[in-house]
Amino acid sequence: MSFKEVLKTKKFIITAELFPPKGTNVQPLLRKAQLLKSCVDAFNVTDNQRAVMRLGSLAICCLLKEQGCEPIMQVTCRDRNRIALESDLLSANALGLENVLVLSGDHPQQGDHKEAKPVYDLDPVQLLKTARVLETGVDMVGKKLDGAPHFCLGAVVNPLADPLDLQLAMMEKKIAAGAEFFQTQPIFDSKPLKTFSAKTRSLKTKILIGVFLLKSAQAAIFMKEKLGLNISQDCIERLSRAANPLAEGIAIASELISRMKPQVDGVHLMALGLEEHILEILNKVK
Repeated sequence: MSFKEVLKTKKFIITAELFPPKGTNVQPLLRKAQLLKSCVDAFNVTDNQRAVMRLGSLAICCLLKEQGCEPIMQVTCRDRNRIALESDLLSANALGLENVLVLSGDHPQQGDHKEAKPVYDLDPVQLLKTARVLETGVDMVGKKLDGAPHFCLGAVVNPLADPLDLQLAMMEKKIAAGAEFFQTQPIFDSKPLKTFSAKTRSLKTKILIGVFLLKSAQAAIFMKEKLGLNISQDCIERLSRAANPLAEGIAIASELISRMKPQVDGVHLMALGLEEHILEILNKVK
């Protein structure tokens, strides 16, 4: 079943994030994909995540497709102008890729090529609209295409944004522009989701809540202090006290999914190099 078809069902949806290597050795990533293939609905492949130069999302998605996996290609607005973005969308579709997640992308100052010039020629709403225009058989300037693509489009949303209403208004704009599903940043507490879930229940879209595997208290502190993520002190203390912090992180992630499962459409799992443990997380979900 394609990811687009899964979105039309009442199934609890599970996606997992894979980030391409900084180099050409793709075998470790492909091995992880094969390990998880039977328990996830799709793999989300990052596009130079956190502005760090890596092998391209398009290439990895094609390799995953060849292995019978369902990929979601991330496309950021950071690195390419509208000509290149349109071309990449057409290229992906010509290679059999339909699922695309659109996002702004972190500023180059946060990455490993700080001298790089950010582009941001289009914002995510404009890029979603552009993809839908391409589906009509013309490009952004109205030039006819010889063969029109078709996409399953996604976008991102932050359930913990303040003010939340501004984030919800942007979410509605993205839906109007063509977004069929949303993925969120990592969430570490299910309680704040109640307000978000109540306010988005009527929207005709699927929302996959981000769940991150914390491997240590140090990692949790870094993500809280440097990345601004809402990680509770209780969570940090659990990891600090644990004889095996990684096992505790797996337990925390599975408990969170179990609590959220009745009120969300699905989860998007992020393990940042520890993807082989995603199966353990899912096996512990009640």
